[in-house]
Amino acid sequence: MKNYKRILLKLSGEGLMGNLPCGIDENILDSFAESIKKVYDKGVSLCIVIGGGNFYRGVKNTNQDIARSVADQAGMLATIINAVFLKSVLLKKGVPTDVLSGLSVPQVAETYSYRRAQQLLKDKNVIIFAGGTGSPYFTTDTGATLRALETNCDALFKATQVDGVYSSDPKKNPDAELYKEISYNDVLTKELRVMDMTAISMARDNHLPIIVFKQENEHSLLDVLKGKGKFTIIK
Repeated sequence: MKNYKRILLKLSGEGLMGNLPCGIDENILDSFAESIKKVYDKGVSLCIVIGGGNFYRGVKNTNQDIARSVADQAGMLATIINAVFLKSVLLKKGVPTDVLSGLSVPQVAETYSYRRAQQLLKDKNVIIFAGGTGSPYFTTDTGATLRALETNCDALFKATQVDGVYSSDPKKNPDAELYKEISYNDVLTKELRVMDMTAISMARDNHLPIIVFKQENEHSLLDVLKGKGKFTIIK
């Protein structure tokens, strides 16, 4: 597999729950951090975006009483909670890490700016981008793609609960086909919901490869970087 110098890792907030109904399973949080440390120790520059679905999802919770913009703001706040916890564990493991937030919450995290992000990466810090884009109606997938492009990442690695992109939901269809490689346009035309369509279109227009894999343990990300195991490349 290609030797990536800088990647953006998109983590699922739901993946932090484990068997809990909501919140953070500390063992899984530690596994996420250990996975990141293994890659950082190999000299790969890392940016991270983590969802907030383990606490709140804006799209899911929009209804006649809660406006989409309000629900999305709550979802962005949930991503900040996850980000500061992940930062704390990474720092304890000796990985220099900072959180840059699209929402202004100065007591908790620095507000995102392009220049600040570039300086942190130059200083070999891991950056966790939290708070989405700071605006409603944009998913964390779209926010992750945007930040990956802004920070000149070589690829976006999306950690999921399944081991790649399938022709249909493998949990519902045991005969679903796993794609080893698929084009952006095929993802769009087949409406394969691995990421939202805006994120896929943005990645396509800017030639940003997306690697979809299953986050099983602390070795998962490093194995995929080495080309091992199951995963799908969208390009």
